[in-house]
Amino acid sequence: MAYENHETIKRMWQKFIREQLAEIPPEERQKYEHQFEKRFEDLLKQSAGDGEDGFLDLIGFGEKGTPPFEDLSYPYITPDFDESVIPSQLHAAAELYYIYQHERMKIFQVIDVLRRLFRLGRIRIQRGPGARGLYLIEKWRPLRYALRDRMLAYRRVFNYGKAQSPPGTIINKNFHNQLVAFMTAMAQYFRDLLIGEVIRGSQLIDQRPFGSVATIQRIGIDLRYAIDRSSYGNVLALTHETGHYLKSVLELLDSPDIKKAFDANTKWDVAEIISNRYLGGATELSQRAKMAESGRRILLWVSDNDFHTAIDPILFQSEARPFGSHAEAWVAAYRMTTEGKRFRGVSPTLRRMIGLTA
Repeated sequence: MAYENHETIKRMWQKFIREQLAEIPPEERQKYEHQFEKRFEDLLKQSAGDGEDGFLDLIGFGEKGTPPFEDLSYPYITPDFDESVIPSQLHAAAELYYIYQHERMKIFQVIDVLRRLFRLGRIRIQRGPGARGLYLIEKWRPLRYALRDRMLAYRRVFNYGKAQSPPGTIINKNFHNQLVAFMTAMAQYFRDLLIGEVIRGSQLIDQRPFGSVATIQRIGIDLRYAIDRSSYGNVLALTHETGHYLKSVLELLDSPDIKKAFDANTKWDVAEIISNRYLGGATELSQRAKMAESGRRILLWVSDNDFHTAIDPILFQSEARPFGSHAEAWVAAYRMTTEGKRFRGVSPTLRRMIGLTA
């Protein structure tokens, strides 16, 4: 469609919107506003040129020579940056975060100690399910990605650890700041919503929350993009293999003969006892377990959310509500860890993250 006709459609549409919204009762306008906005985007796309010959016409290489501007097609450019990610990589990064927290809990070291004790005859098991599991692990060595491979993956995707990255590797240097910012933005959003509900007395008076959806969307998009560009290579394969191994290891620690050998009630008791005896002490098992659970769930949600700018705030509120509790749980666990002791609280941290004076 010609540029002049395109401009006419935009002017007429704005007039049409004003007239239609004026006739709709105020309590029903919000229901139609987003439908009108979506329809307007569709009209802009349809009225624009296909882009194949527009540039040739502009410079005079088309069939009709150099046409006047009013006869040129309008160059509508579709914004697609926020959607240009690979979901499988983002899902793998979420699982890798879960694996990393178990690495910090020394689960992989615990199973190595069990293998050594079993080989040396220093653990009183012989033919139970735990003994058979340790035999199979010792025989086949199923985890081909060693500690160095895993540490390189953590460094690339999360900038965690001190592994020396190979030249040319993209390091996601700002991951932790973005993750903390996203968790605090989610927590602040639902805290503001709760305050708004208390002040109004009911959700039904005015459901629009006081919290800012835009802050969550902006940090979420940046977080997703940074993870996507740093998770190429073997991260997907490493996560699949290590994830299956970790699942098998946790089931092995829950074997009755292994728990009996250490006078333990649960697999976590086994991990704690072995860590205290042979690995210099257990490290934040409770906090890391909750950070692994809630962090993975939040990252999976970020991976699959398009963070559409024009989303209905009530729809966003309903969609995000289950993850508000995960964000609060992650923050509560994080501030009890060694690195989280510098956490200044939700509001000061969020203000600093978005460039305001804390």
